[in-house]
Amino acid sequence: MKLISQGAEAKIYLTDSKIIKDRIKKDYRIQEIDEKLRTFRTKREAKILEKLHKFGFVPKVLECDDKEKLVIEYIEGPKLRDVLDAIYFKNKLSALEICREIGKKIKIMHDNHIIHGDLTTSNMMLNSNILLDSREKSDNQDNNQVYFIDFGLSFVSQKVEDKAVDLHLLKQALESKHYKIWKECFDAVLEEYAKGEGHKDVISRLEKVEARGRNKAKGS
Repeated sequence: MKLISQGAEAKIYLTDSKIIKDRIKKDYRIQEIDEKLRTFRTKREAKILEKLHKFGFVPKVLECDDKEKLVIEYIEGPKLRDVLDAIYFKNKLSALEICREIGKKIKIMHDNHIIHGDLTTSNMMLNSNILLDSREKSDNQDNNQVYFIDFGLSFVSQKVEDKAVDLHLLKQALESKHYKIWKECFDAVLEEYAKGEGHKDVISRLEKVEARGRNKAKGS
């Protein structure tokens, strides 16, 4: 079992083509409260992944111990964070198509009232013929490029505000990590997200969220 990542909330291990997410105990919290929080967050994340898995762009839950451990499918491929700029400068149309796919999948997520809570290209995996060779892939990875991972901060909400903030977080992440290409990429995300009914209110609220951020920055 190999430790591949460690954040404030969990350690991530890779073993036998599976990901094990082990939530870290917090010594500064009362033990009973800490156990309840870790159990609640683990169960919530598992339920959200199970709900979204039928759409084919999140890992499959393989096991959940209802406490602090979650075992999920390993998605092979690089994080989008590490390759989006290179794809853009090699083939701009391909990069923008990836961004439109992101917009489509965020729309599916929000239509099911699921808020990711940490939408960044660090939490997206790319399984693409642009980068990957013909290595054998699992059945549910054949027709997709972008997979969303790390739903540790996700929650269920029908609020337009929460959906707008989700998009705002992605915009900030693109501006920060992909500052040379972020505007075209985010425009492509919104272009796809805005298709269909029921999303104009989210886009409108996004503008208000951004305005609040600008006003706060001016006042600081």
